[in-house]
Amino acid sequence: MGIREDWNDKILVFDGGMGSLLQGAGLKPGELPETWNIKHPEVLVKIHEDYLNAGANIILSNTFGANRLKYNEAAEFNLDEIVDAAMKNARTAVEHCGRGYVALDLGPTGRLLKPMGDLDFEEAVSIYTEVVKAGVRGGADLILIETMSDTYELKAAVLAAKENSDLPIFATTIFDGKGKLLTGGTPKSVVALLEGLGADALGINCGLGPVQMKPIVEELLRYASIPVVVNPNAGLPRSEGGKTVYDIDPPEFVEEMKGMLEMGVSAVGGCCGTTPEHIRLLAEMCKGRTRKPIEPKNDTLITSYASVVEMGTDPVIIGERINPTGKSKFKQALRDHNLEYILREAITQQENGAAVLDVNVGLPEIDEVAMMREVVQELQAVTELPLQIDTTDTEAMEQALRIYNGKALINSVNGKQEVMDAVFPLVKHYGGTVVALTIDEEGIPATADGRMAIARKICAEAEKYGIQKKDIVIDALCMTISSEPTGALVTLETVRRVRQELGCNTILGVSNISFGLPQREIVNSNFFTMAMQSGLTAAIINPNSAAMMRSYYSYRALAALDEHCGDYIEQAARLAIPKAGAGGASGAGAAGSAGSGAPAAGAAGASGSADTGSQASGPEHQLTVSVERGLKEQAASAAGELLKTMDSLTVINSCMIPALDKVGKGFEAGTVFLPQLLMSAEAAKSAFEVIKNQMESSGEAGEKKDKIVLATVKGDIHDIGKNIVKVLLENYSYDVLDLGKDVAPEAIVEETIKNHVRLVGLSALMTTTVPSMEETIKQLRKEAPWAKVMVGGAVLTQEYADMIGADAYCRDAMASVNYAQQVLV
Repeated sequence: MGIREDWNDKILVFDGGMGSLLQGAGLKPGELPETWNIKHPEVLVKIHEDYLNAGANIILSNTFGANRLKYNEAAEFNLDEIVDAAMKNARTAVEHCGRGYVALDLGPTGRLLKPMGDLDFEEAVSIYTEVVKAGVRGGADLILIETMSDTYELKAAVLAAKENSDLPIFATTIFDGKGKLLTGGTPKSVVALLEGLGADALGINCGLGPVQMKPIVEELLRYASIPVVVNPNAGLPRSEGGKTVYDIDPPEFVEEMKGMLEMGVSAVGGCCGTTPEHIRLLAEMCKGRTRKPIEPKNDTLITSYASVVEMGTDPVIIGERINPTGKSKFKQALRDHNLEYILREAITQQENGAAVLDVNVGLPEIDEVAMMREVVQELQAVTELPLQIDTTDTEAMEQALRIYNGKALINSVNGKQEVMDAVFPLVKHYGGTVVALTIDEEGIPATADGRMAIARKICAEAEKYGIQKKDIVIDALCMTISSEPTGALVTLETVRRVRQELGCNTILGVSNISFGLPQREIVNSNFFTMAMQSGLTAAIINPNSAAMMRSYYSYRALAALDEHCGDYIEQAARLAIPKAGAGGASGAGAAGSAGSGAPAAGAAGASGSADTGSQASGPEHQLTVSVERGLKEQAASAAGELLKTMDSLTVINSCMIPALDKVGKGFEAGTVFLPQLLMSAEAAKSAFEVIKNQMESSGEAGEKKDKIVLATVKGDIHDIGKNIVKVLLENYSYDVLDLGKDVAPEAIVEETIKNHVRLVGLSALMTTTVPSMEETIKQLRKEAPWAKVMVGGAVLTQEYADMIGADAYCRDAMASVNYAQQVLV
């Protein structure tokens, strides 16, 4: 019997922390835990047996850090040897105890994926694939992907697991105290992604204790339609006598976990600091309990890496401007491979109110597959908005869905059998919410009855693939009223009936209604209002159109979707309607003029073409905006223009630093996410390069700031945090001496003394490597007492940092910059 069949209605219990027990058994600071699978197999078998005898149903193989990045040709043992030994140890324990399941444990690679880092998505999939194949060969019963802080890496691991095994896939992520992943994801976005990818269970582990996890678990349960797993730390860590200890003992741990079960959690266990005693009491508490029934949720969610858009009663605006249809400038941008133009279109639409961006790059004379893949990657680097993948080319659709970081909106499928046969397998494999056009082999029905019949057929076919109605959005299709006088009425009736009879969400490409008519925005905006009143869920429109946005914000205010009319009032200032008497225009006349396509007074970039906005401003504003939005080429160009009239230091101090500060404050406030922060830094780097060249050629002296040593401590290969800190510090002109990862205390001390460095930054992700950090600090205090030490990493807290002797705990990269500015004066 497999774990899927055995689970039924009982509560599963995972084992506890591995690293802390290995430390207790003699694992030295900086020693790789996975090597003990081969060097000390008896210790691993004993730990596994202790957890099984304590009552755990599932034990994790000692493979958390096992991947080819760590176990390569230069390593003492190769990857297959490590995984084979780990699986053998776990299976031996199961045989000895006569019970239990073995989970192949997959942890993070320790590297950021492109565009934030240097690891290609497919390489990440390949890295995890090697471990999955070895784990399957070694007899794994399920795959647990854990401690994931980036949804992109999480997706790579899930794809590797599902494409190379038929084992159940559980996935747990690590959130901070604010309920955010490192890259900005939320519980809601994680649920949407993992359910779309077909995970069997999802949840949270590490980083926090059960008390701190509670609000995050509540949100996971609110949206999840699959079992939720909770594996907390034994509270928060601290250091006592050089050892890491945690602040929640077994009885208190179990009392807190009891509340989790009452909330509806289906599987529980422990992470760092939890011992067999924690698990014994936890298993006793779970004995005889049945898990609460899981209620299917009906939320229609589409996501990016950080942002979630929910379709329902509040209409969603999908920006239509990244689409060549009827747009000569955009077509030329595609031919010229002008990605900066496309990125500006995205940013302008976001600034003007789009919640989702349509992405269509289909031109006969270009390679649509390659262009779609590249544009999706580039867009995800500069905007957190979810994307609508819009193509009739199924290869382009698959390539985009594969590398998309989130749960996409997919445009589209229709009632033709061959189209459904091609598209639905992609939706099932990669996840997504799919737009369904009410057209089939017979064409577009002239009646609402005909379109409803196709909508029902599509939903029935989707159900065969396990695709639920909540992930289908029906497009009732707009027929231009210039040739179909009743076209609008049929469309509106279909929209109403889809909502009332099918219970599906709806979408329309609104502007299609007015083809062939003059002053189309008048017709479009009025039809848009009628459609929203009829139950339209999402509209593909031009958010740069003042007339369309007036309809949108007015409708939301009138439909009680805009509390205290706050959004309407805010937008009214941007989409200012000329007062009566201005140029002889009354209110009605002003509406007509806005519909003609001419910008309304005060609307500026909010109407007209997407080429307005930052481009229309001077180079100073353009540089600031380019840095804030992460536009590398535009930032470099703007810097070059400014240097014609400004000296280098003025450009840096009046444009560059304020822009970086603004992004940094947004990051600290949670309105800017890590990918944006890093892309902003890359744009600044491009501009700085232009400025640097100018300074060198003119003989100007560049501003030199202090040296800072950065290192990931001995035994830890996870240098994501350290690399992010490096990028930001360099943008603030600090001279960063990056010693890399897995760095011995002696090497850090030597570099600090050699350069008389006044600030050292140390990073550690794993509990097992924090003693290395403490040892490094001790040696620095002795050999380089002048140096301040700042520390960071997932396992650290302010209290823990104080206990190991650090001068500052920096919970994120901006905190490191802020501390450097405090001490290096």
